[in-house]
Amino acid sequence: MTGQLLAQLMNGLLIGCMYSLIAIGLTMIWGVMNIINFAHADFLMIGMFISFWLYTLYGVDPIFSIPVCGAVLFLLGWLIYRYLVSKVMTGPGLAQLVVTFGISIFIANAAVFLWSPDFRMIEKPLLAGTWNFGTVQLSIPKAIASLGSVAVSVALFLFLRKTKTGKAILAVEMNRSSALLMGINTERVNALSFAIGSSLVGIAGAFLSMYYYIYPQVGGTFGLISFCIVALGGFGSIEGAFLAGILIGVVQTLGGYFFDPAYKYAIVFAMYLVTVWIRPQGLMG
Repeated sequence: MTGQLLAQLMNGLLIGCMYSLIAIGLTMIWGVMNIINFAHADFLMIGMFISFWLYTLYGVDPIFSIPVCGAVLFLLGWLIYRYLVSKVMTGPGLAQLVVTFGISIFIANAAVFLWSPDFRMIEKPLLAGTWNFGTVQLSIPKAIASLGSVAVSVALFLFLRKTKTGKAILAVEMNRSSALLMGINTERVNALSFAIGSSLVGIAGAFLSMYYYIYPQVGGTFGLISFCIVALGGFGSIEGAFLAGILIGVVQTLGGYFFDPAYKYAIVFAMYLVTVWIRPQGLMG
């Protein structure tokens, strides 16, 4: 029993690290631009399909498609901001929500049209099998994906804290008007933040493709949970999103272990509701 519980705990940590990377991209966009990107989960799906087709058509293993997914989603995010989102930045909040929601619907339906709603999976990735630690077994793809997610999250944190561009992003997040007075090009920061947030979720998609089913609606569950993580950690807080992602991963896994697995998401959202009732600004808001 103890070994099974430890295995579930480790599995929850691995899932939580993936959740964290997905949510960090979303909270970065919210923190800088103060808009909710409803298409975020669809960017995850695009990253997974890029990884899948690179493997299927050219034999490129998902671990090597990570930089490609990050680069493609960075460019896609920049183009979407430049030609769509930026047009409504000065408009009412409802217009911003409608734009990102419309992008989400378009991408999801385009994926069904191009690739059908069928489930796909990369059957023989380079990283496969399990690591055995006594009675605890860890999936190698999940472990590598989770470690990679932590590495990318740390790299983003260092980029924001140690580079001039990163500090400009943080300045706009703290106070847009003051940053503009200090000579920071806030429009360029907006575009860069949207592109980086999109790139992060594209990288997460490449990691997920190593062990998860790939289909046009795959982003639905991950998107819903990422919104929950962002609110739980505190809107705009990257550190909060990272910690909340791990917390939700552990709660989801242990909830499915101690209770019926069908209730694991209900337990997660119940925990979220209790937390924001006690602390509305989130854990680190």
